[in-house]
Amino acid sequence: MMLQNKNYIKNIIWHNHLVTCTDREQHHGHKSILLWFTGLSGSGKSTIASEMEYILYHLGISTYLLDGDNLRHGLCRDLDFNVNDRKENIRRVAEVAKLMVDAGLIVLAAFISPYRSDRKMVRNLLGHERFLEIFMDTPLEICEARDPKGLYKKARAGKLKNFTGLNAVYEVPDAPDIYLNGQQLVTKLIDQLLDFLFHHNIIKV
Repeated sequence: MMLQNKNYIKNIIWHNHLVTCTDREQHHGHKSILLWFTGLSGSGKSTIASEMEYILYHLGISTYLLDGDNLRHGLCRDLDFNVNDRKENIRRVAEVAKLMVDAGLIVLAAFISPYRSDRKMVRNLLGHERFLEIFMDTPLEICEARDPKGLYKKARAGKLKNFTGLNAVYEVPDAPDIYLNGQQLVTKLIDQLLDFLFHHNIIKV
């Protein structure tokens, strides 16, 4: 099967379109980029990403939010939570995000994405200028106390295997582009993100 796939790839040619990413950015009135939120389950990354998209949308910014659970209902529903499937999950999401960024959107992605190598893969795929790693740093005990989906309780009871933070590793980013203290108020974290985007000329007032 692998040999067949390689032969197919030899016969595939990339088509350059008349409308470029730069054209689409000019049309939307802002730069396109992937904001990648990483952190433990319950850290608040989905909440912040959702609030951030809401505010950007009302500022006239063209956005789309990719959420880990949502994609596992469709595109990635055939994947488990073992190491290989986690990597494939992130690879698929990265490819989708790349297309959306090429379309001129600001894409927000909220994924635990526990492995540094996977997050590096996404950065390399998008390019350093199109990718921001945002680390939602929330202590495990706070995440577990929140437990919005009841997953920590299930993992503690032995009903969930490979649960990040308990019986599966989470590799903390070495040097995230944006560091968010998950113990701070949502409004303060949103202001921090907006300030970064404004000061780096990704969006305009």
